Amino acid sequence: MAMVMDLDFSNFTYSAATTTTTTTTASTDEGCNWNDWSPVVDWEALSGDQEDFHNLFDSMMDENALLINQSINPNEEYNNFSAEYNNNLSPEYNNNLSPEYNNMMASTDEETEAGAGEDSKGLRLIHLLMAAAEALTGANKCRELAKVILVRLRELVSPNDGTNMERLAAYFTEALQGLLDGTAGKHVSSGGGGNHHYKEEHHQMDVLAAFQLLQDMSPYVKFGHFTANQAILEAVTHDRRVHIVDYDIMEGIQWASLMQALVSKKDGPTTPHLRITALSRGGNGRRSFGTVQETGRRLTAFAASIGQPFSFHQCRLDSDESFKPSSLKLVRGEALVINCMLHLPHFNYRAPDSIASFLNGSKTLNPRIVTLVEEEMGPACDGGFVGRFMDSLHHYSTVYDSLEAGFPMQGKARALVERVFLGPRIAGSLARIYRANGDGEEGSSWGQWLSGVGFRPMGISFANHCQAKLLLGLYNDGYRVEELNSNKLVLGWKSRRLLSASIWTSQDSDL
Repeated sequence: MAMVMDLDFSNFTYSAATTTTTTTTASTDEGCNWNDWSPVVDWEALSGDQEDFHNLFDSMMDENALLINQSINPNEEYNNFSAEYNNNLSPEYNNNLSPEYNNMMASTDEETEAGAGEDSKGLRLIHLLMAAAEALTGANKCRELAKVILVRLRELVSPNDGTNMERLAAYFTEALQGLLDGTAGKHVSSGGGGNHHYKEEHHQMDVLAAFQLLQDMSPYVKFGHFTANQAILEAVTHDRRVHIVDYDIMEGIQWASLMQALVSKKDGPTTPHLRITALSRGGNGRRSFGTVQETGRRLTAFAASIGQPFSFHQCRLDSDESFKPSSLKLVRGEALVINCMLHLPHFNYRAPDSIASFLNGSKTLNPRIVTLVEEEMGPACDGGFVGRFMDSLHHYSTVYDSLEAGFPMQGKARALVERVFLGPRIAGSLARIYRANGDGEEGSSWGQWLSGVGFRPMGISFANHCQAKLLLGLYNDGYRVEELNSNKLVLGWKSRRLLSASIWTSQDSDL
């Protein structure tokens, strides 16, 4: 049955400390109360004036926010080393480029043939970045050539100015320069540490502002949170006690909407007691523990304000970020939920050994449901570092395009998100690929891993799928959602997949 939404988004406010929405009635022309049908999303509260948000950014979004795109013609130096690069590019690399890269180059060639100056410069930048990556690691490795190419790239691009491709190329140039200088990855651990440097190098107000902008510009954050929360609600409908173990709670913003849904639900028993256990990183000492503690205080205060029975606990991981199930406090009769959000744009990097330790340990606890949200990097290619480099470039160019569609006229706001979140992620990702010589975990799917170790897929409900489609309807038309393998929803931008949310349960679960 077709439903036509008539939604009024005029009363939304965003708080810097917690996310609070007011539950109101959203009705269709057929008399259906949409908020009763899909309790996670208060559709009337998803957009609107957002007074707190706009007050914070009025100083950034003025008439001067538009960036000026400057066309820079290649000089003789570029032509010389570009020819040298093309003559010496390793045949192994050419033979093993991924389909993702070939598609990107084909589309870029078509645009260039159409005579667009911007696209022509974008193609030159791609060639320069390829040349620098090949000079760093290819069969004809030449650090001096890489140095010259990177000097030229820094003359052509800036992270604060120009087109999407120019700004993206600037961050990839910085990352390659770090590899050349041997300074890349000084904040990035291949073991348990993780990538925390955006929080260390940027003022906390910038981090908060960038996070709020990311939520407003795109569905990246809400898509994963709402899909996971809807699945949790459906799995614990008749339970009196619910225990969520959260692998990476961050600011805890995911759980505000779940609490409101639990308080307002009309079927099943009275509002269940919700207990959240957040993992803290032992390797980061008191800072990590204190951050999680502050998140717990905010969630406790929010729960009290809406009448949600709630308790909060912490579980410290070992120094190598490994997880011991015995360190969890479990109570008989609780519905156990495992929540794992991985490598979203605003998240810290977590090492694969730590993730595997957590998910393996969770399996022994026989959870009712496992919610997994992860970045979709595309299939890994066989082209070594350069091939993986180009896959990464394609992925982040898609992210940049989708963000520009969210805030097309607010260049400074968009640049803040790029500087605080995306730039550090690019540097960290390339450093890990470089250390692994093009192999490693980048692009691997944890959903496939869960299936391989014995977790069972749980079907995505019709309500959950429709909720995701309605959410994307609030953003640019380029976003899409697809369902895969009955238990997975994928958020995409045009033809490229960005992130996915999948639902699992243990083999012994009664679901």
